[in-house]
Parts: sequence; C-alpha cells; structure tokens
Amino acid sequence: MTSWVPTPCRVVERTVETHDCVTLTLRPVTGSLPAFRPGQFAMLYAHGVGEVPISVSGIPADGTLVHTVRAVGAVSRALHDAAPGTVIGVRGPFGTAWRLDGVEDLLVVAGGIGLAPLRPVLGHPSRRTVLVAGARTPEDLLYADELPALSDVDVVLTVDRGGHDWQGRVGFVTEPLASIPLDPERTTALLCGPEPMMRFCARTLLGRGVPAGNIQVSLERSMQCGIGLCGHCQLGPLLVCRDGPVTGYPEAEPLLLAKEL
Repeated sequence: MTSWVPTPCRVVERTVETHDCVTLTLRPVTGSLPAFRPGQFAMLYAHGVGEVPISVSGIPADGTLVHTVRAVGAVSRALHDAAPGTVIGVRGPFGTAWRLDGVEDLLVVAGGIGLAPLRPVLGHPSRRTVLVAGARTPEDLLYADELPALSDVDVVLTVDRGGHDWQGRVGFVTEPLASIPLDPERTTALLCGPEPMMRFCARTLLGRGVPAGNIQVSLERSMQCGIGLCGHCQLGPLLVCRDGPVTGYPEAEPLLLAKEL
C-alpha cells in the first residue's frame, strides 16, 4: 500500500558514482517501507528544502531502499549531499513498473542517469539479458565497477567522448543496437534516458523487427504531488506520475514525436 505521508528513513550508506551522482541506501527509522517494484519511484523529501521524485535503483531483500541521485537543483543537491546518518522522508511507491512477466530475452538500453531505474532488472538468472549503456564520458558512466562483474548479463558500454585511457566504444547507444545479435520476436526492450535517445533507439529496434508492443520506455516530467492531482506531469492524455513512468512504446510514440508537448 502506498504511503501518502513521508516515512523517515536514515541514510545508512552513501556511494559516490560520478562527479554529480551518488547512490544512497535508506533504512526506515522505525517499521518498514511498502514494497517497491523496478521502474517505480519515490518522492524523497529533504527536510527544510523540498521534495523530488527519484526512481528506485535497488530493492534489497533486507528492507532498505536504494536511490541514485544526480544533483541538478536545490532539493536533489541536498539529497546528493546527505551524509550517512541523515534522515530523509520517503513517500511511495508511485507509478508503473517494468513489465517482465514471461520475458525470454531482455534488452536494456540506458543513457546517463537513465541506467538507475533499470539497474534493479539486471542479473536475473532465468533470462538472457543484454545491457547497452551510454554516457557522455567514461567518468560519467554509472556503476562503472559493478557492471563488468554482473553475471548473466552481456554488457556493452559506449561513450560520446573517450579519453586516452578509454579502450571501449565511442559513439551513441543506437550504434551497437544496429548490430548486436537478437531474436526480434523474443526480445523485450526497456529504454530509459533522454527522449531523443529513446526515440532513435526505438526506431532502430523497430527497423530490426522488434514489435512496438515489446518496447517499453520510462518517461520523465516535472512531478510534484506523485498522485496525479496537480497536473504538473501531464503529457498529452497521460499523467506521468500515475500512468507512467513506464509506458509501452505504442502509447508513448505519438507523444514523444509531438514538439513542445
């Protein structure tokens, strides 16, 4: 059951990922949190500053909750800077989750911070998983030490600009999508990142024969209430906090193609 009142949670671990991203592990001060599913988000409250929506990037079995936060504004900066021991308010879960029932071959495509909401679906032993993740530079890649060690996941990393020490791919995430082996009818694709990236990736996959109904995207809009009342996150007929963020590409495509929507 979703909690409408923030649950006080203590930061029990803080891991620096990049120059502007950290991963926080939160544990309720008392009691427990409702069950979250991969793809959903929480409203995180920094006391005295405000509240922002942050997708879950980990759902451990020990009752903690994991969020990766990028510092882009006053609230996210306060959360980013929260040291172990800091108490943060948590409301949720909110939104829709990745639909994974019956999935045989899973293709995960992430750009930048878009890898965070996809992290909980990685490493499931019952299905073949391919991860294609991109970032601006090698230093901007999330979970850089964790990804190569993932079992049961074929990891493809690419950056827009590589440095002298970078031996991997250079280019956009659409480029490996055009050549990686896949069975179109068996493949379910999960996309999360900037909207232009998701559009181009979806077009590439459609061109390779992946049915539109097998493609899911995670939408992002300005969310304030988290319960579909304030209207700040409206995208055409959708309220992203209620009808998303995870949406099938057949529903999302006309909305992502409409300028200024």
